[in-house]
Amino acid sequence: MTKAYDIVIVGGGSAGSALANRLSADESTSVLVLEAGRNDNRLDPFIHMPAALPFPIGNRLYDWKYESEPEPYMGGRRVYHARGKVLGGSSSINGMIFQRGNALDFERWASDPGMASWDYAHCLPYFKRMETCLAGADAWRGGSGPLVLERGPATNPLFGAFLEATEQAGYPRTDDVNGYRQEGFAPFDRNVHRGRRLSAARAYLHPVMSRPNLTVETLAHVTGLRTDGTRVVGVDYLRAGRARRSVTAGEVILCGGAINSPQLLQLAGIGPADELSALGIDPLVDLPGVGSNLQDHLEVYIQYASKQPVSIAPWLKHRHKPRIGAEWMFLRRGVGASNHFEAGGFVRSNDQVDYPNLMFHFLPIAIRYDGSQPAAEHGYQVHIGPMYSDCRGTVRIRSTDPREHPALQFNYLSTENDRREWIEMVRIARDILTQPAFAAFNAGEISPGAAVQTDQEILDWVAADAETALHPSCTAKMGTGDDSVLDPTSMRVHGVDGLRVVDASSMPYITNGNIYAPVMMLAEKSADLILGNEPLAAATDVPFYRYRDDTPLYPPGDPRNQPAPPAQPERTSR
Repeated sequence: MTKAYDIVIVGGGSAGSALANRLSADESTSVLVLEAGRNDNRLDPFIHMPAALPFPIGNRLYDWKYESEPEPYMGGRRVYHARGKVLGGSSSINGMIFQRGNALDFERWASDPGMASWDYAHCLPYFKRMETCLAGADAWRGGSGPLVLERGPATNPLFGAFLEATEQAGYPRTDDVNGYRQEGFAPFDRNVHRGRRLSAARAYLHPVMSRPNLTVETLAHVTGLRTDGTRVVGVDYLRAGRARRSVTAGEVILCGGAINSPQLLQLAGIGPADELSALGIDPLVDLPGVGSNLQDHLEVYIQYASKQPVSIAPWLKHRHKPRIGAEWMFLRRGVGASNHFEAGGFVRSNDQVDYPNLMFHFLPIAIRYDGSQPAAEHGYQVHIGPMYSDCRGTVRIRSTDPREHPALQFNYLSTENDRREWIEMVRIARDILTQPAFAAFNAGEISPGAAVQTDQEILDWVAADAETALHPSCTAKMGTGDDSVLDPTSMRVHGVDGLRVVDASSMPYITNGNIYAPVMMLAEKSADLILGNEPLAAATDVPFYRYRDDTPLYPPGDPRNQPAPPAQPERTSR
C-alpha cells in the first residue's frame, strides 16, 4: 500500500529543514522529508568541525560534485560546483558565513510586478525570527531564533591589519553587515556555535525529529513527480539507490536547490516545452523560465606572503592535527573551532553604484578553498567577487534519466558590466592590501602576481583562476511575468496544482553576499504562506542605510523621512 502524507518535502537541505520544522509544528499535518544524501552523523568531524570545511569539498561521500559546461568566456574550462550530499544540504559543507544581503536587494525584488510583499520591511521580521544574534538583538537583529550566530573574534594580527587598511584606503567601518548598514568592513557573523557548525539540519530539523507527524528519510533520491492531469499527487524515489518507492501527497514542496528543483520540474514536463519535447518528454505546462535566469557569484583570491609568522598555515602540518582534534573534540576551542572567515566587508566599485557590488572575505592564510597546499609558509588572502552580476545562465536536463547531472551553463564574464566590475574589484583589493597597515607583513603578492597589471591581463587571470562561490540561484523565480515560475504569494508553480518550490531557485535576483541567510528567510516566510498564517507585521519603522541622500527611505512626504541614525564615516571620494 502506498503511504500518504499531507506534505512531502523533496530535499532536506537549508530550506527543507526550516520548512519541515515550521510545517510539522501543526501536529495534524503529516510531513515527509526525502533527502538524497546520507545522515549528518553528529560524530562526523568533517561536517561539524568548522575548520574542517575543505575536506567535504570534492569528496563523493559529502559532495554531489557538479561542474559546469565549458564556459565560453573562461577559455572553455569547466567550473567545479560542490553541493551538499548530506542532511542539511550545502549548509553542512559551506563556509558558515552568515550574510543577509543588502536591504536594497529586497527592494529590488519588490520592484517587480506582484512582488510587493518581498520588500525589506516584509522580509526583515523573518530574518529576525530565524536567528539568535549573540552580538545582541535590536531593531535589526533577532534574539530567540533557531540559528545561533557567533561573531568572528578576528583577533589574529592579520585581521587587525586588514581592517585598518580598509580605513586607510578610504572605506568605512560598520558595526554589523547584517544590521542597519551593510556597506563597510567588520567582523562577520557565522553559523558556528560553541565550536561546532550549526547547519540548517542541526538548527531546525534535529530538535523536532521526535514529532510523530514528521518523518525524515535519507538516501532517498526522488526520481519523478506523480501527476494527475496538471496536479501533482506524489513522488517516486529510489531508496539507497535500489528500492523503488512511491508516496502520495496532498502537496509536494521542492527544496532541492537551484540545480535539482528545475531538474525535477523538467523531468515532469514542466519547463520550456520545445526543449522537453526534443528529449521525448510530454510537456505538462510550458514554463520557459524553469532552468533559466541562473545566477551565481564568481570569486578569486588575492594572495600575499607574510614577513611575520602569524598566519594559521603551520597548523596544517600533520604533527599538529592530533592537538587540533583533541582541543576541538573535548574543549570545543582552538584552531578547529573556527571557520577562519572572521571578517570582511562590502563596498561600491564606484560612486555611480547605488549600493555595494563588491564583497571581501579575509583569511589569515594563503590557500585554495579546497585546502590544497598553502601558497606560502605564512601568508594571507582576500576572497573577492562582484555581487550582482548581470550574467545569466541555464540549467537543462540532458536526458530522462534523473540520476544524470543536468547541464549547467553560467556564462561567467559574458557581459561588459561584469568584466568592468572584475577589473575594478582586483584594483580595489590590491589597493587595500598594499596600505601602510600591511607594511609589517607584506612580503609580496603571490597571486595573481606582478605580471598581471593591465585590464586584459586581469580578465585573463580571472578567466583562468576564478572559482564559484557556490551560490547558484534564481532558476525558478518568483514573479508574475512570462519568465516567472512561482506565484510570489503562495510559492505555487504557475499552472500546476499541489506543487510549490522553496529554495535558492525561488529568488528572482541573487542577493549581495552569501545566500544561505536569504534562503533561510525565504523558507521562514514561505512557511507562513503555505500554512495560511497571518504574516509577520512589516517592519515599516526600521530604517536602513542608503548611500544616496536624494533617495528617501519612505514615500515622498512621509514624516518618517528624517535623518538616519548616526553611522560610520562615509567612504572618502576616490
